[in-house]
Amino acid sequence: MKLIRSLLFSLGMLISIPIAAIALFLLVFAPFRYRFKVAAGWARFVLLWLRITCGIRYRVEGLEHLAGGPAVVLSKHQSTFETLALQIIFQPLTWVAKRELLRVPFFGWGLALVKTIAIDRRAGKKAVGQIVEQGTDRLNRGISVVVFPEGTRTPPGRYRRYRLGGAILAKESGFRAIPVAHNAGQFWGRRGFAKHPGEVVIRIGAPIEVAEKTPQQIMAEAERWIESSVAEISGLGPAELLTG
Repeated sequence: MKLIRSLLFSLGMLISIPIAAIALFLLVFAPFRYRFKVAAGWARFVLLWLRITCGIRYRVEGLEHLAGGPAVVLSKHQSTFETLALQIIFQPLTWVAKRELLRVPFFGWGLALVKTIAIDRRAGKKAVGQIVEQGTDRLNRGISVVVFPEGTRTPPGRYRRYRLGGAILAKESGFRAIPVAHNAGQFWGRRGFAKHPGEVVIRIGAPIEVAEKTPQQIMAEAERWIESSVAEISGLGPAELLTG
């Protein structure tokens, strides 16, 4: 039954992607806020369909930390789930993503229309410079920028080194960094097709002020908070932490 429910969810999501992409394309000359409303509306539909078909709901903690304007969002990355939920929680926002995603029919075209910062992860300093330049532009326009410091989805209980790009953006732009922890990978896995019913907890941390900190200190603080919060939310025991 779980596989049937997961199949129903996947079919609904796949059908919805080209519809949302076409709607975004029709708004290509409209202000960004209108395109983002379409993207956020699509995310709401997918999460509602996920709850109906697979029994996955979510709860957000720390909403009081959202006040204060746009920020660099440093989020744990376990699943596709958080890429949907963050569009609803942080409005408006855009992403730092690998440029290969923009080549995916419909989905990638939609990403391009919501000001995604598409980078070549093999480009090193050039990619970081792109994140800082384009990310600062987005932040100055009132758009939060989501960065997944791990670079790719990491299964629950596994550790992957955090990269500095998001912290460098926060430091160079002067905007706050907000850490986000969650346990979405326990219900919607990185590669597993079957979805498991339950409640995803998304925890938003207190903003990290960047003025007197180096990028290394910013990321170390974010990483300690994210990994300890994920361990607490998931009930997986202490996570491996770097001291920076």
